[in-house]
Order: sequence, then structure tokens, then C-alpha cells
Amino acid sequence: MLLSVVPLVIGFVIATGLALLAHRYGFLGPVFLFIVSVLFTIPSIAFYLILLNISGRGFSTAIIVLVAYTQVLIYRNVAIGLREVPRDMVDAAEGMGLTRRQILFKVELPMALPTIFAGLRIAASSTVGIAGFAFFAGAGGLGQEIFADPTFRGNVVTASVLMILLAAVLELAVLAVQRIFTPWERATR
Repeated sequence: MLLSVVPLVIGFVIATGLALLAHRYGFLGPVFLFIVSVLFTIPSIAFYLILLNISGRGFSTAIIVLVAYTQVLIYRNVAIGLREVPRDMVDAAEGMGLTRRQILFKVELPMALPTIFAGLRIAASSTVGIAGFAFFAGAGGLGQEIFADPTFRGNVVTASVLMILLAAVLELAVLAVQRIFTPWERATR
């Protein structure tokens, strides 16, 4: 559970910060997208093994890798969500005298929330899957049970089912948070 939730929270904070910077300073958008995309292309087992030489064996190495993998999924959705806010809404807010910061927090971010939460849900499921390989970094996790004795099918089935259940629980938790933060979505249905 910790190998899934902690990187998701840290990754969300970092990726959202990068997306907000890119939204404010447009020239940073392609640079950030390139960086997070490159991180996502590194195979997960190789990423764990590369970082062993830098950060050592343990939980922190696994967290670094998992946070890196959440970046592209969350960053892209936050950036797209902010970019898709209708220009008419921003113009209306400017016409009402709202500052740039007020427009961001009262207009753009609330309208981008459904897209942001979609990225967060994808990142949650992805993180659970990649966390299965965290045992390569010495962080344990459900993958360790599979690797311990791959011939014993009970380990593989049990660990796999637990990973699926964890991914489903995280998905439902993100959906619950989304329902709280986007009450207007329920009202339109």
C-alpha cells in the first residue's frame, strides 16, 4: 500500500507543480513533457537497478522510481486539462477583474479537475503494477512473493489478485475524491 500511495501523492505534487509552471510560462511545456516522457521510457526493472548505484537499496529507491513513472501520466493530464479550459471562460474572468492567480484557482483548475483526476486514476493503476518490481530495489512488495518461488502458483495468483484489488481500491478512492471536488459533475447527470 505504501509503495503505491506515497509515490502517487509525491508524484501528483511534483507533476502538478511542473504543469502549473508550464501553463504560466508556455515555453517550459515542451521541455517538461520531454523530460517526463524520457523517464517513462526507461524499463522499470532497469530503472530500479540503475538507481541502486545512486540511492542504495531500499524503500527510497523504489519511491524515486515510482514517482518518476507517475510524472508523465499526471503532468500530461494536468497540462491538457488547463489547456482545454475554454478561452471564453478565461476572458469572462478577466473582464470581471480577476487576477491571474484568481483565474487559475477559481476558473482554470476547477474546470480542469475531471481531466486531472483521470490522469491520477491512470497513474494509480500504473503505480500498483510497477510497484510489483520494487523488490529489485530491496523495498519488498507483492512482487517479492512472486519472485520467491515462481514455481509455486499460489504465490503468483495470490500476489496478482492482491495487486488487482489494490489497483481497484485506489481507483475507487480517487473516484471518491473526484466526486467530492467536482460536485457540479454529479448535478449535470
